[in-house]
Amino acid sequence: MKRITRRRFLKTLGASAASLFALTGYGFAVEPMWRLNVTRYRISPPNWPKGLRLSIGVIADVHAGGPLMPIERIRAIAEHTNRLNPDIIVLLGDFAASHRLKTRSVPPEQWSEALGLLEAPLGVHAILGNHDWWDDHEAQRSGRGPVVGRRMLERVGIPVYENDVTRMTKDGRPFWLAGLGDQIAIINGRKRAWRRFAGVDDLPGTMAKITDDAPVILLAHEPDIFPRVPERVALTLSGHTHGGQIRVLGYSPMVPSRYGNRYAYGHIVEGNRHLIVSGGLGCSILPVRIGMPPEVVMVDVAA
Repeated sequence: MKRITRRRFLKTLGASAASLFALTGYGFAVEPMWRLNVTRYRISPPNWPKGLRLSIGVIADVHAGGPLMPIERIRAIAEHTNRLNPDIIVLLGDFAASHRLKTRSVPPEQWSEALGLLEAPLGVHAILGNHDWWDDHEAQRSGRGPVVGRRMLERVGIPVYENDVTRMTKDGRPFWLAGLGDQIAIINGRKRAWRRFAGVDDLPGTMAKITDDAPVILLAHEPDIFPRVPERVALTLSGHTHGGQIRVLGYSPMVPSRYGNRYAYGHIVEGNRHLIVSGGLGCSILPVRIGMPPEVVMVDVAA
């Protein structure tokens, strides 16, 4: 066996430390601050009608705040999304940043105005995420909204869906857009783990508002609802996980989901049901991304 000298050991240790330092710097600065991917999916759900082609722009988990998501970057992302020319744009919640290493806040009046720059022929539509509820202390005390984020989005003309639906048409063909209330909206400190949270979601009540057999697109911030989503829904769109923020070879070490990597990221098909989970834009807990750059998602749906 070849003997490892002290000099060689120190040289290897130094190289390893330098690599770790470079990777850490990349994860904290380069990937989350300077990269922006456009991730495209083309899907054909079994219950999607022929002749209906729909292009959906998806923005999730903005987490507005410095240093990673200042107001200038949010505006740039909105303008970039417009240039992709989607038929419809959906916002999947978590608009404000609340991680402890945030260097400055972006007031909701500012991030909502930046998102108000978004334009699409079939409009811009939003749901709320857990942080939109958690950051509203009055909503946490009372257990009900509307939260500040909803009021700010509606102020700039973006409708917000909490257990509600709207019927839309594209090229004379109808479809439904359904938005679910957040599943972990209210924090109950007396309980542990996932039981610590109470949701304001009502999937059966939301589905009951659909009055014909036109296809349904469901917006749900957390993907954990997916096992309960009926096959009646052609496509579920979710965010929340950030793809784990660190993802290597298709695996995320930490995922804020009771299902772990099952719904961490990407296009998931179970039976005849389709789910797409966006990796999102901002960060939570720590401002770091490795192998999971910020992304705007484009979904093309056709039979």
